[in-house]
Amino acid sequence: MNDEESSRVLKDAIVDVPGIKVGHSQDLKAGTGCTVIICEKGATTGVDVRGGAPGTRETDLLNPVNLIDKAHAIYLGGGSAFGLDGASGVMKYLEEREIGFDVVLTKVPIVPGAVLFDLGVGDYRVRPDARMGYEACNKASEEEISQGNVGAGTGATVGKIFGGLRCMKSGLGTASFKSQELIIGAIVAVNCFGDVVDPESGEIIAGVLSEDKKEFANTMSFLRNFPQRSGSNFSKNTTIGAVATNAKLTKAGATKVAMMAQDGYARTISPAHTMFDGDTIFCMATGEVEAGVNVVGAIAAEVMARAIVKAIKNTESLFKLKSYKDLF
Repeated sequence: MNDEESSRVLKDAIVDVPGIKVGHSQDLKAGTGCTVIICEKGATTGVDVRGGAPGTRETDLLNPVNLIDKAHAIYLGGGSAFGLDGASGVMKYLEEREIGFDVVLTKVPIVPGAVLFDLGVGDYRVRPDARMGYEACNKASEEEISQGNVGAGTGATVGKIFGGLRCMKSGLGTASFKSQELIIGAIVAVNCFGDVVDPESGEIIAGVLSEDKKEFANTMSFLRNFPQRSGSNFSKNTTIGAVATNAKLTKAGATKVAMMAQDGYARTISPAHTMFDGDTIFCMATGEVEAGVNVVGAIAAEVMARAIVKAIKNTESLFKLKSYKDLF
């Protein structure tokens, strides 16, 4: 790390990791969007899929036993499985700039991705597509710190044990950590079946609301009291995110960090990793600083938890859905 990088003012965002750019594209009227995390030089990348209803692409490629060890971008989108189309726009953008895995004839950009279910918010007929993915890349920069109703978080909601009837508006959040030369950042679109809890206070800050929508109904309380009435909810959820770090990690190490970062979900989402969620986290390591996997993973979980809380606290009400700011 050079002097210029070490003297950078932190933005408390994933773009604090040198070489990481973020871009968003969204349709606020339709209630959907996508987010790209770009590392033009390529970053050693791993993934962990923990929920029971994932929508992903190129995750098999990230298995440590497989050939490719570096990704050039991570794609996060709304639109359920339809939204995976947005990643093709990311590939087009990168190929035009000759960024990708060299196969002699061309360079193939490696763009793993994940999507969340937001079809029940806004207009379900509008989903992230190649145009929107390309637009997000065009907007990508090392200065992007937008949160809330932006990118993949545009149509995100939380607290859906009763479907969408008493849920709350959520969104996208980002956070970072720096100690000495080590930097770890996280970005996440929070769209969970359960409630979101602030780990510092232990209190619910967003989730399923009471019938009068003035207080929280508490998802776990309902599950405990009515255990046989909670098995038929349609999968309209999934929290998706990415961790980036300037640490030197192997592909297996990046995978382990992604696994450990899932603890950030578990600390803030109650319940997490259900069959109604497709909870996924990617980890990108740019390889500039020596740091152990245990250290990076443990801190990544803390940073991810903060990013989730920031997503809730920075989201405005949309589509007549209440947000944190309406209740607090």
